[in-house]
Order: sequence, then structure tokens, then C-alpha cells
Amino acid sequence: MQRLATALAIALFVLASCFNSHAQDIQVIKTRMVGDLLEPPVNAAAITQLMRTIKADGTWPNINYEDVSRTGFQHAEHLGNMLALARAYKKPGSPFLNNAAVKKTFSAALDLWLEKDFRCQNWWWNEMGTPSQMINILLVMDSSLTEKQRVEGLRIARRANLETFGARPGGDLMPIAGMLGKQALFTNNPDTLQRVIRVMAAEIKTSTGRGLKPDMSFHHRTDNVISTLTYGSNFAASFAYWAAKIQGTQFSFPEEAMKLLVDYYLDGICQSLVYATYPDPGAMNRDVSRRNALRKEGTEVPENLLAATKYRAAELENVVRIRRGEVKADLTRDRYFWYSHYYTHQRPNYYASVRMHSARANNMEEPHNEEGIKNHHYGDGSFFISRTGQEYFNIYPVWDWQKIPGATILQKADVPHWKQLAKKGRTHFAGGVSDGVYGAAAFDFASVHDPLKAHKAWFFFDNEIVCLGAGIHADTALPVLTTLNQCLLNKQVAVGANNKTTTLKTGKHALQNVSWVWHDSVAYVFPQPAGVNITNGEATGNWRQITHQAWATTATVREHVFSLWLDHGVQPQNASYAWVAVPNTSTASAAAYSKNMPVKILANTPALQAVQHTGLQRTGVVFYEAGSVKVNDRLTLAATQPCIVMIKADGAAVTALTVAEPTQKLASLQLKVNDRTIAVTLPTGAQAGSTVTVQ
Repeated sequence: MQRLATALAIALFVLASCFNSHAQDIQVIKTRMVGDLLEPPVNAAAITQLMRTIKADGTWPNINYEDVSRTGFQHAEHLGNMLALARAYKKPGSPFLNNAAVKKTFSAALDLWLEKDFRCQNWWWNEMGTPSQMINILLVMDSSLTEKQRVEGLRIARRANLETFGARPGGDLMPIAGMLGKQALFTNNPDTLQRVIRVMAAEIKTSTGRGLKPDMSFHHRTDNVISTLTYGSNFAASFAYWAAKIQGTQFSFPEEAMKLLVDYYLDGICQSLVYATYPDPGAMNRDVSRRNALRKEGTEVPENLLAATKYRAAELENVVRIRRGEVKADLTRDRYFWYSHYYTHQRPNYYASVRMHSARANNMEEPHNEEGIKNHHYGDGSFFISRTGQEYFNIYPVWDWQKIPGATILQKADVPHWKQLAKKGRTHFAGGVSDGVYGAAAFDFASVHDPLKAHKAWFFFDNEIVCLGAGIHADTALPVLTTLNQCLLNKQVAVGANNKTTTLKTGKHALQNVSWVWHDSVAYVFPQPAGVNITNGEATGNWRQITHQAWATTATVREHVFSLWLDHGVQPQNASYAWVAVPNTSTASAAAYSKNMPVKILANTPALQAVQHTGLQRTGVVFYEAGSVKVNDRLTLAATQPCIVMIKADGAAVTALTVAEPTQKLASLQLKVNDRTIAVTLPTGAQAGSTVTVQ
């Protein structure tokens, strides 16, 4: 009996110790999170205005409480007002700390919400947006809430849970789990918190379905459209935030999950940002129709990751310093995301990317909630060049949406209705090869909207990108244009033609025999003099024409825009183009470059596109079908199947050879280097389409 009593006492002691430990850790985590919620400054004038203008029924006069449509729901502003009032009332040092008038205003606003229980026609607000704000409000006010406010507020917050529609694998599950975790903190429930941590840790994995892909890009849906900088960023931010807040407690994430998340953040997210800081327009979707969509990224995520793990700490610290402006970005890296049809080219002085689609993916994200309603051609081989990250900032209301940078587009009166925007691609050949520093991307382009085809390729080197197009064919009697760029105008535009440099006046220009065009430190150089079209002047538009969200009006937006394009004529049958982007250069250097180009176009046909950089001794070759190319006087390269090859060779001596198979259908192919036949075993399964190095 005594032994039983002793055992029972020990068990009770252990149980009590665990309970106390859980309680202590929950309090630690809760304190950290509330501290974050209280961190933003209190705007005294705004708080005073909220107290002055609130009506007796708890509403504010500037909010439309009747519109609960998918494109409306200004109720979000009401939620934001409540959090601002809660922060003013609770924040140490606030001029409104424990202010009775602030609490009265807050309570009136909260009681109204609890009574009306506002719901939007967009599920996201009901299961995510509103619950997220509600639990934050509850955590901040906590002991200052009435019992009814606690119970009813928690009821609304609990609409974010792991059993709802939105909590599916991918971008939304992680934030929803985080909201559930906050509910556990509010109710001091260690079991729920433990469950949340397990769910979040289990989501840090690669998948061929929704979520994090094996190539370190991210897909929120099953359309195989990249969403790295939207849902994928929310995914990473939610995990990183929780990782920092639970670090050092018994709830901490496993190190394996932390490492994969850091890999994704650095190799996926940061590689999709200009200088690891500004969103690359090429990775965006309907979010480009949101004001300030390309704003600079903050330091919160890398700082949270640094607080939680030492893995790749030096790289994370470098990202933080770059974003703070403490060091200049010094990044050199190429990466092709074979799940997302997306190539990225990072250099210390510029950034470039290519966006494509194929029969494995939709051309673009659906225009959910009637956003991004002009994005029909956005993924049709778009090619963005950035020197500062500001080249396309808020340009979209005034954009010509049939002149997407890089894309070859049939010029219609307008794009189709937005309900016809997203469609599955029509060809299988879309891919890229990269050794991590150099590479190439290529696209057997067939428009999902128009009777238009082309073979498009890009070859990436240190100081230039060579852009080729061949077999441009349209079956409709309308003109076809390839746009080199359409960005914000930054001062002068210069043109080199007939050995003469001319600075263009503002306006529209159709020019012949052009060797190069220069704007905003980027030169567009033509190996053969070409006819070009340029506009450099004011463009007008409005936000309403690209998004039907309630905030978007028809008020005229004015921006000065630079556009440069090639006109292939009406109903072209076998047109082509060739040009070289040379960023970080001057007009004098552009003129010199055009006369002594270090790149040589070896082929530009519907069957074969190839470019050689003589200085780097590297040649990129796109085989759309079996064929061969003479690399130099002593070396010939042949392929038995469609593929993309990057070869480094000095005469007949090959020192590097990388291969990718863009259709993702083959398990092997053969290359022939002079008389030597090389059997190439290609990656399959989750790695199909990735680069393989040939020994």
C-alpha cells in the first residue's frame, strides 16, 4: 500500500510539474505575442478622431456596413479601428493607457460587431480575416474584456480552425493554425497549442500537390501557378513568427522543419525578390492589381528565423542588412523553378526573370474576387528587368496589358472578359537549365487565347541576357508585337542608329535601322539593326479597370511610361527577333557594346536556338527537336531528343555540361559531343525538369 501511495505521489508530482511547466511556457509565449501586437506606435490624433466620430450604435460614419460583397466589406476597417483602440488602451507609455473614454469607444465598437456578427460573401473574411483580427483584439484587451465579450469574441475567433474549408494544405493552413494557436494562448489550453505545433511542423514538407514544391517554389492551388510571393510568403511568415515565439519552450519546432523552412525562404522566396528585397513582378499574379503590391519587404521574417535557428544564419543576417540599407546587395545566383515555369537571374547590379506556362499548368491564376482582371498575357513569356526594384511600382493602372514585357502578343481591341482569363497551357516544352550561375529558359509558346505560336528563348550571362524568338506565326489578320519593356519612365531615352546617338523627345516614335536603345541604365541591343517602336511620355488609366475591389475607383491615374516593342506585322508566318538586354550600362557603353558584342547567335530557328558567350566560353542550346549545332570550329553538339543544354568548352575540350528536359516526359536521352556519345539519365518523378550535370 505504501509503495502504491508513493508511486501515486510521484505521478501527481510529475503531472503537477508538467502542468506548471506548460502554464509557464504558455505565459512566456503569450507575453511575447502580446508584446508584438503592442509594438506599433499609437497615433494620438487617429485615436482621438475615432472617439469623436463613433456613433451611439457603435458604427463609424465613413464605413459602409451594408456592403458585404466579395469586392467590398469595408468592415475590415472597423476591425482595424478596434485593434488600434485596444493598443492605445493597453500599450505602456500610451497617452491613452487605461483611458476610460477609449475603453468605452472600444466596447461600443466590439459590442456592435458581436451583435451584428458581420459576414462577407468571401469565405476568407469569415474563416481567416475576421477571426485573425478578433483573436488579436482579445489577446490585447484580455482581462479588460467583459465575460460576454470574451465568450462571444472567442466564438467568432474560433471560426478559424483546422476543420474549415480554408484549412487545406497550402498557403492558408499555416496562418489558420497560427490563429488556433493564439486561441489556445487566450484560453491557456496547452493541449490545443501542442496540436497546433504538430500540425504546423508537419506542413513543412515538399509536396507534388498543394504547398511547398520540391524546387522550392510554392503552389496554393492545383493549377500549378506559382504563388511563392503571396500564399507562399504567408506560409513562411506564419511559421517563422511562431518559431520565434515558441523558441526555448517545450513547444519548439523540430530542427528538421526549421531547416527546410529556411531553405525555402532563402532559395525560394528571396530568390524571387529583387536583391532579396523587392517582389519580382514576374512572380506575381492578381495581386499586381493591389496598390503598393511591389513595396519593399521588411526584416520581420528573417529576424524571426534568426531567433529560432542558427541554420544558414549568415545568409539570413545578410538579407536583414540588405533590407535595412546597411550593405549593398551582392548576390549572384540563377535558379529555374521547374514546377512553376519560372526562371530567376540574380546579379549584384540587376535582376531579371522569365515566366512561362505549359500543358502542365494554367497560364495564370484565376482572377478571384475580380482582381487582376487584365492578366490574360502576364505569363506568356514575360521578361522583367529590375535595377532598383521600383521600375514597375504602381504602374499597372496605366499599363497597356497587350504589351507585357517579354511577351509576344496578338493585338486585339481588348483582352477577353476576365472570366476567360485563366486557361490550361497548350504545349509541353517549357523549361530551363541552370548550373546555379548561368543558364537558359525556353518556351514552345502557343497562346491560350489567340491563334498565335512562337518559340521563345532567353540566355543568361553575367552582363547580358540574350532574347530570341523564332517561328512567330499568327492565323488572324491582326498585328503581332513583342514588347521588350514597359516600365516607369526615368528621364531620358537614347537611341543609337546609323552610328549616331539621339536623345528622344517625349512622344511616340517609329524608328528604323536601330542598333540600340537605352533607358534607365539598361541597353536593348540588336545584333542586326531593327525597326522599333518607342513611347516615352504620360500614360493614363485607373485602378477600376484592373480590379473591381470596392476601393478601386475610376479616378484618373497618370504616370510617365517607357515602352519599347517590335512589330512583326499583320498575320506573320515565320517572323523572328533577336535582342540583348545589357543592364547597368551607359549610352557610351551601349554604343561600344553594339560594335563589339561578346555574344554570338549560333541559331535562331523554330527547331534550334543557340547563343554563345565568347568571353565565358559558354554556349546555351535549345533543341526543340533532335538536331545539332556547331559550337566552334572544333566542336559539334547534337541531341537525340528535345532538351536545353549549357556547355562550357575551350575548343574541343568540354569542361562543363548541364542538361534539362523541358517536356518532363523522358527518362533519358543521348547527347553527342563530336564523335563521343553521352547517355544522359534524366531526373524523374518530383525532380523531372530539373537540371542534371553530365560528367
